[in-house]
Amino acid sequence: MDEIKKIVNEVKQGAIKPIYFLMGEEPYYIDKISQFMEQSILTEEEKGFNQVVLYGRDVSIDEIVSSAKRYPMMAERQVIIVKEAQHLSRTIEQLEAYALNPQPTTVLIICYKYKKLDKRKKFTKSLAKKALLFESKKLYDNKVSDWITKYLSEKGYKIEEKASFMLAEFLGTELSNISNELDKLILIVKKEEKITANIVEKNIGISKDYNIFEFQQALGSKDILKANEIVNHFAANPKNHPLVVTLGMLFSFFQKLMAYHSIKDKNKNNVAAELKVNPYFVNQYSSAARNYSQSKLFDIFTHLKQYDLKSKGVNNTSTKDGDLLKELVYKILH
Repeated sequence: MDEIKKIVNEVKQGAIKPIYFLMGEEPYYIDKISQFMEQSILTEEEKGFNQVVLYGRDVSIDEIVSSAKRYPMMAERQVIIVKEAQHLSRTIEQLEAYALNPQPTTVLIICYKYKKLDKRKKFTKSLAKKALLFESKKLYDNKVSDWITKYLSEKGYKIEEKASFMLAEFLGTELSNISNELDKLILIVKKEEKITANIVEKNIGISKDYNIFEFQQALGSKDILKANEIVNHFAANPKNHPLVVTLGMLFSFFQKLMAYHSIKDKNKNNVAAELKVNPYFVNQYSSAARNYSQSKLFDIFTHLKQYDLKSKGVNNTSTKDGDLLKELVYKILH
């Protein structure tokens, strides 16, 4: 993110704000920025007396302000880092008076995870006058694959498109979890070696042939043999492929397919933007749309709802999840 690079560069150049308020749903960037500041603003000798880490669950706003108003010892500035500050959400606005007149020799870093301030409120506007407000937004599903590719590229590694999509589908959108798994791959793969679907399958435990990406492709193309092979694999490995997750993915897939029918401009980039998917997937939706009319899709949505209820025990006392999925797929394909 350009905003993060800007913050890092300014700190390196000595253009340091008195308050950094790091907020948002995605904790990854909040952690990365606070870790950088924790390591970079003070020298190792200065940290002993002038760097304090507080936790929102254990302190009050008054205690934070009291710490922030102290003068540094044998250093130009002190650093106060408040981690897990979201636990102070009920009283955070009490920080306003300090925010309007912060101690110039203190760098106060507030890590306000999973939440964000209301930008319309007086407190937020007051805070913005002297502080740097950073919002760490949750990454959309369709952006995860690109993020994986960029993360690896910045470390000097390359990954094939299918492999990045496999990882995105399997790992979800939590960036800390994704980066941890990618770091494991980096330890195994040489820089000159491209990360392939086979490498991902071998080291992360994702099957390159039996995953939701291949499943959707088989259903979209009405490849009955392959779809049933994947269903049997899912049924035999329910822990790795829970029905509730599979149903959610299928609903999303067919919902996008329904939306595809309504798009007038079928230009690849326009379709990708409208469906909020990577352009890589557009051909898949284009092909699937020829196999599933809107009326058929309405029937599929009815089946998805029915089997979602059955998976939760409604009108079902004994049928296992794997068998429910087999029944559902038969109805989708026929």
